[in-house]
Amino acid sequence: MDRLRTASVAVEARLEAEREQLPLWVPVGLIAGIAAWFALPDPASWSAFIAASGGAMLAALAFARGSRVSGAFAWFSLFAMIGCSLIWIRAESVAAPRLERPQAASFTANIVRADRLAARGQVRLLLAPADAPQLPPRVRVSVPLDRAPDGLVPGATVRLRAYLMPPPPMAAPGAYDFARTAWFARIGATGRLLGEVEVVAPPSQTSWQAWLAGLRQRLSAHVQARLPGSEGAIAAALATGDQGGVSEEDAEAMRASGLAHLLSVSGLHLTAVVGGTILLALRLLALSPWLALRVNLVLVAAGIAALTGIAYTLLTGAEVPTIRSCIAALLVLAGLAMGRDAITLRLVATGAIVVLLFWPESLAGPSFQLSFAAVTAIVALHEHPRIKALLTRREEGAGRRFGRALLGLLLTGIAVELAIAPIALFHFHQAGLYGALANIVAIPLTTFVIMPLEALALLFDVAGLGAPFWWAAGQGLNLLISLAHGVAAAPGAVALMPAIPPAAFGLFVAGLLWIGLWRTRWRWWGAAPAAIGAAWALVTPPPDLLATGDGRHLALRTPTGELAILRPRAGDYVRDLLAELSGSEPDFVEIAAAKGGACSDALCRYVLRRGGRSWQILATTSRDFVRWDEMIAACAAADIVVSDRNLPAGCRPRWLKADRAFLAEHGGLAFTLGGGASLTSVRDQVGDHPWSAATR
Repeated sequence: MDRLRTASVAVEARLEAEREQLPLWVPVGLIAGIAAWFALPDPASWSAFIAASGGAMLAALAFARGSRVSGAFAWFSLFAMIGCSLIWIRAESVAAPRLERPQAASFTANIVRADRLAARGQVRLLLAPADAPQLPPRVRVSVPLDRAPDGLVPGATVRLRAYLMPPPPMAAPGAYDFARTAWFARIGATGRLLGEVEVVAPPSQTSWQAWLAGLRQRLSAHVQARLPGSEGAIAAALATGDQGGVSEEDAEAMRASGLAHLLSVSGLHLTAVVGGTILLALRLLALSPWLALRVNLVLVAAGIAALTGIAYTLLTGAEVPTIRSCIAALLVLAGLAMGRDAITLRLVATGAIVVLLFWPESLAGPSFQLSFAAVTAIVALHEHPRIKALLTRREEGAGRRFGRALLGLLLTGIAVELAIAPIALFHFHQAGLYGALANIVAIPLTTFVIMPLEALALLFDVAGLGAPFWWAAGQGLNLLISLAHGVAAAPGAVALMPAIPPAAFGLFVAGLLWIGLWRTRWRWWGAAPAAIGAAWALVTPPPDLLATGDGRHLALRTPTGELAILRPRAGDYVRDLLAELSGSEPDFVEIAAAKGGACSDALCRYVLRRGGRSWQILATTSRDFVRWDEMIAACAAADIVVSDRNLPAGCRPRWLKADRAFLAEHGGLAFTLGGGASLTSVRDQVGDHPWSAATR
């Protein structure tokens, strides 16, 4: 009892020393509740979590009234309960009909959104069908560029025929879950155009959203006309948020080099726009002695910068990451206008709270996680007393000032890479290892050279004098692209990792939050869960066998470490998906050509040696007829059977029959066969969440 009392007093003293940091745990409580809803499988579990959080809050208030420990625990439990309730309510409120089965349909629809994806050679339309009650209220259709007429703008009415299907579920455990994204976007079907699309009527009235969308398209086209090729595509992404023109090669190089964040309009871009505006406004306003003596120029400049930031957010599509960054920028400007320290962890926490209250589903996506992890790492680093003392400007020579600034960039880059690398590995199964070094050049180049030159080019284009600025901006963009490709091609530039267990990822993130949000020595307690999470992820073996939810595609890991694929004609998307989930490069051999493999016209067999035994794998490769007795005998000789067809009841392998009926219920599968054999399915990861009907 005395030890417990002593420990309680010690914790109370630590929290008293950390009292200024306690509000930072409000968004963490919300995150815990939202994450619990995504992680737990069904409504009973969600209800139990909400009840447990509420009970913990009441118990803390009842049994340890007045202590800082009980107060902190009660508030954290309350916000965890709010977070879980909030995302549950949000998921139910956005419920919309979904297509039950694939079908071809002719219909008239209003265009809600039109995204031109030049690099993919298509225009992606979000449509609201007007004369097809059998269709969901929102469908997404891809239109080839060569069949896209003029006038595909929001508000226009079109007539088309399309092949539609339900939003595809997670293809295999650990893959991207488009069904979840579609659920919160209220998209009930996706598909492709059949034939031609006809513009029946232009927008009946130009709403401000349609006007902005049209302006965005015209501006993107103008930028790419002035700067053709890769440079123009990236310039358009910086100016309008339109990444459709960025080629897959350039996008992959940006990801591998740790520079992909430059393509998505977020905090860096808002900082450049808002910071450049407030600096320019202050300089111009200060030219007037009358204004300088009578008006608070900082307040006026902050107001101008705020309006510019809001306009830039709207122009670039007002996506959630951009809105999030705009909110943070407005809070910074408000702090500057009031003469307070603007960029603090409390500012970051406030921005996170706003986003989580309005868009709680954004927590599950990489955008929210990457953005807030990077910003939190930067602010936490620069708030540390030792780092602040090291990087503070002082009277010294130009060389030492430059070295100090360079050191600040390097430390910032390292902090950001340490924060975002686990997130990139969890979501994308790869992370650039040289990102910190690449960003030392790329961030200043983008912020202080490319974006100002592009702004000047657009401004001088009004008078037809923008050509010199476009040339200079093109040179800067060419340097950025060359840097990305050079870093991506360097040996060991990319770390690959198979799908990470969500619990391991959660432990690692919790440890980093503990380290980043506290200020006293007990912050280093967070190193334990972070180390456990990292070790768990590192020792998790890659799957020995992956099967997609449709049963058509299968990948095996051979004893030599190569990946063997069932269908050699599988497209790049499937190959990349299976390679990423395996933590490998997309270099495959055919099962038929691999040692231990043999294929006929309809069946493939493979002997996989793992855990001191041989596993007999059987898969169907086509819809060709297989004699009943041959199929039954093949199944009996196999441990695992995977098929995209319904197999007869007499097909009884020794361990698992994953045929069409089984996969329709459980989704894609990941097998680990070494030691104790284990199986993970998409259904295990998705549970009974509202969008999970797509996997049944």
